[in-house]
Amino acid sequence: MSEAATLPKTARDAAIQHFDVIVVGAGISGIGAAYHLTTQRPQTSFTVLEALDGFGGTWLTHTYPGVRSDSDLYTFGYRFKPWVGPPIATAAEILSYMGEVIAENDLADHIRYRRRISAASWSSKDKLWTLEVTGPDGVERYTTGFLWMCQGYYRHSVGYTPEWPGMESYKGKVVHPQTWPADLDYKGKKVVVIGSGATAATLVPAIAADCAHVTLLQRSPTYFVPGRNENELADTLRQLQVDETWIHEIVRRKALFDQHEFTRRSVEEPEVVTAELLEGVKAFLGPDYDIAKHFTPRYRPWRQRIAFVPDGDLFQGVASGKASVVTDEIERFTESGLQLKSGETLEADIIVTATGFDLSVLGDIAFAVDGQPLDFSKTVTYRGMMFTGLPNLIWVFGYFRASWTLRADMIGDFVCRLLGHMDEKGARQVEVALRPQDADMPIGDWIDAEDFNPNYLLRNMHLLPRAGNKPEWRHTQDYWSEKEIFPAIDLDDPAFRYS
Repeated sequence: MSEAATLPKTARDAAIQHFDVIVVGAGISGIGAAYHLTTQRPQTSFTVLEALDGFGGTWLTHTYPGVRSDSDLYTFGYRFKPWVGPPIATAAEILSYMGEVIAENDLADHIRYRRRISAASWSSKDKLWTLEVTGPDGVERYTTGFLWMCQGYYRHSVGYTPEWPGMESYKGKVVHPQTWPADLDYKGKKVVVIGSGATAATLVPAIAADCAHVTLLQRSPTYFVPGRNENELADTLRQLQVDETWIHEIVRRKALFDQHEFTRRSVEEPEVVTAELLEGVKAFLGPDYDIAKHFTPRYRPWRQRIAFVPDGDLFQGVASGKASVVTDEIERFTESGLQLKSGETLEADIIVTATGFDLSVLGDIAFAVDGQPLDFSKTVTYRGMMFTGLPNLIWVFGYFRASWTLRADMIGDFVCRLLGHMDEKGARQVEVALRPQDADMPIGDWIDAEDFNPNYLLRNMHLLPRAGNKPEWRHTQDYWSEKEIFPAIDLDDPAFRYS
């Protein structure tokens, strides 16, 4: 049976549109991919398919109060487009920046919005991916020689909310930040925000002034880095009237150097780094605040992502009395709020579950290879971007300890180089496979939990690809080595199979 015959009749009947490359998603990674294709491979036909009605991904769908980056924009911004705003930026500022990239590089005509891919089928005979897509006017079909997956790693339509006893009895509103209602009225209300990550740390100070009171309820603390939302080096260079392109490169290099040193120290001298981080919190909350209980995590720095708190706004909210932190576990929901395991109760008109993402593997698209459904968890990753048994496909999965976009840019260079190499070889198919020397390699989880262990990954590890114990068969968090490794990847290494 042919691949087309396995699709529903409505999909078979739709006209087929073909592109050399199809980019999935018009977020920060997808817009970057479009730029790299336009500038490095202008002869390549491509389109970007985006399920939403606009570009931006996270920065379009997240509309909760105060939404902002938790990475500095000198490294989160693209390497090719200078960032001229504050290091920590709002969603609106990031969307404006991305819009400039689209306009300056004539990318708008390459993006097709409101296109949701439901199925993707690879044919080794035809050397093509066939996509079934729901568009504004119904079913559309596309074929492509290469899929560039830039859809991210979580579901935009819904966040992760645990099931707690008694939730059905609660009379107030339960809201997840990822689906924040535009008409939610929290003025003068008692609000509890459940969570301890960057979203909670952003949301609490953003609403504190308008609420009767806001409580951050956390099961366990996380690390934060408070500091001024400015870059003194960038400001000095601007005073000297240095060109913005130079400023971007210089400040970017300095930020990456500092991040590398911080990462190294977090591993080699975690006690010292912990003390420094806690001193930063104590500077806002004073010596009498219970830092040990509410802001001292159980893990060493950088085993989970560390969010920057601009101007210490979260801690200023706590110090002012408009916000408070409770470290405890939820026993159950009640009609009027929460019963905690300690016996304490929290009254709440609104409960916000800032409890993380719902992982989405390859955009929840039904993948098949030569008629066989793909089980992504049975594949082994090649440097976190290619997968055994999955031809002509790249997935952009960025860094946790450095800015996501750093890896997106590097993968952009790699894809363009790989496509050029295939052209030179006259190959229409490429996939990765374990080499003879990898036969006895231990295979384990995608991420080593001893190295990095956020809950949204740990609870979904069974959905993710497997990893080996050799660098090429892992997704590392080490940008500082990968920035040298990626440009030097030998495309004729036996790990690559061409046909």
